[in-house]
Amino acid sequence: MMIADWDKISRIAPFGAYVFFMLVEDVLLKFGWDAHDVRLLYVVKISVVASLLWLFRSAYSELKWPNGVNLRTWSSAIVAGIAVFVAWINLTADWMVLGESVGFDPRDVDGQMDWFLVVMRLLGAALVVPLMEELFWRSFLMRWIAHPNFLSVNPAQAGCKAFCITAVLFAVAHSLWFAGLLAGVVYNLLYMRSNTLWSPILAHAVTNAMLGIWIAGTGNWGFW
Repeated sequence: MMIADWDKISRIAPFGAYVFFMLVEDVLLKFGWDAHDVRLLYVVKISVVASLLWLFRSAYSELKWPNGVNLRTWSSAIVAGIAVFVAWINLTADWMVLGESVGFDPRDVDGQMDWFLVVMRLLGAALVVPLMEELFWRSFLMRWIAHPNFLSVNPAQAGCKAFCITAVLFAVAHSLWFAGLLAGVVYNLLYMRSNTLWSPILAHAVTNAMLGIWIAGTGNWGFW
């Protein structure tokens, strides 16, 4: 297998596995399974994705710790992540939503919280998903749209076309598409301005962690 193909596969495979399990969940629900019965599928999904990320870890040259990145870069990412979280829970008008979200309710049949599921969901959302999605959306797709030899593309030079296509596709991949569009724009800008993928990863992790804690605290399971 050519090196270029391996570079693409290593960034597409974890994301593809995540999408595959989402499709499996949709099929099971359509065949009459209850949402409560498919919750453990998330644990399998996030475990498979984490395993693939570990398997391909040597291919992720963009995850080498950057030199010369200052406090402003990290603080900007944290502030951006908080801003996206606030937008995410407020941009919920009917026209801002695609379809219906089944959500993820970690309570058992007696209404008691299953803390194993809560912890797994939080760990997956805050640690695994930001890494997997930023490797795919920003590091691979946005740069690949700019040039097939995506690893040679400086994020700052990705261009308007790649920026817009990536942001729009990121938006339609989420039921809250308008909030997703905003998040895609913010994460794109962070990557292009900082020149390190760790910046959007950090922002994405902050957003997802705050969202998960808010969901668990308020019981707004539909946001999951």
